[in-house]
Amino acid sequence: MEPPRLDAIERELIRLFQDCLWIEEGLSTNTQKAYVSDLELFAVWLSAQRGKNWLDVQAGDIEAYLLLKLQQKASNRSSARLVSSLRKFYGWLLREGKLEYDPTLGIDAPQLGKPLPHTLTESEVGNLLLAPDVGDRLGQRDRAMLELLYATGLRVTELVSLRLNQVGLRQGVVRVIGKGGKDRLVPIGEEAASWLETYLGDARPVILAGRLSEDLFVTERGSSMTRQAFWHIIKRYALKAGIRKHLSPHTLRHAFATHLLNHGADLRVVQLLLGHSDLSSTQIYTHIARERLKELHARCHPRG
Repeated sequence: MEPPRLDAIERELIRLFQDCLWIEEGLSTNTQKAYVSDLELFAVWLSAQRGKNWLDVQAGDIEAYLLLKLQQKASNRSSARLVSSLRKFYGWLLREGKLEYDPTLGIDAPQLGKPLPHTLTESEVGNLLLAPDVGDRLGQRDRAMLELLYATGLRVTELVSLRLNQVGLRQGVVRVIGKGGKDRLVPIGEEAASWLETYLGDARPVILAGRLSEDLFVTERGSSMTRQAFWHIIKRYALKAGIRKHLSPHTLRHAFATHLLNHGADLRVVQLLLGHSDLSSTQIYTHIARERLKELHARCHPRG
């Protein structure tokens, strides 16, 4: 599909707005791209169907576009993101003095339920961690990555972005640079620290074959592991471990949080470890823990 065509003014507005998303909002690159895509498609529709540009828009134009998306069977989630994109964009235009009013005022986003994230049982995680062939240098690397991911609850992007100077094996912590550039210290745990030590001492020098790199996890090309490549690795080991559940790049992060709560961890501690700025983002895991308790009660209680 041919990308949307914007005029010079629209392209410059997009560039400046994207700078704002990065500097002021601290949004991830993927979220920025999604917002920009929403705005570009809206601009093309405005021009073709209404003969307008972003600065001429009225609330009725936005409502008509949202109705069109609804008729095209857009999901509630994508419609909510579209409304969020437009609100942020027009709020920014208002602050920059390019508009005198915000046309998104009064526009309601679809209500989203909070789906429970897919997670794994402790037994399934154990099988996944055992899947790599640790007699092989790449298997040692993969085992260290999986162990560290489950031990810390890092986002996959945070994991593959780690540098050597962010790991303190002696202190037993990893310094993580999360969303918005915020730092947090996360305990590694003895098992993950042991596999990291093995990887750093044995496998990593062989993989690099004399090349230099400050990236913690490296490939045979000497470059850092990418998010996409590691996601394929997780899926391959899940199949090997006999796991047929739906997986996402965050599956081990969800398992980390859920298992901590199942074993009595305080919700605010889990919030700090995950790097959530808002406790409400962490509270969804309490629902998983409650569902687990209900399941155990139904299966084990004589009158369950």
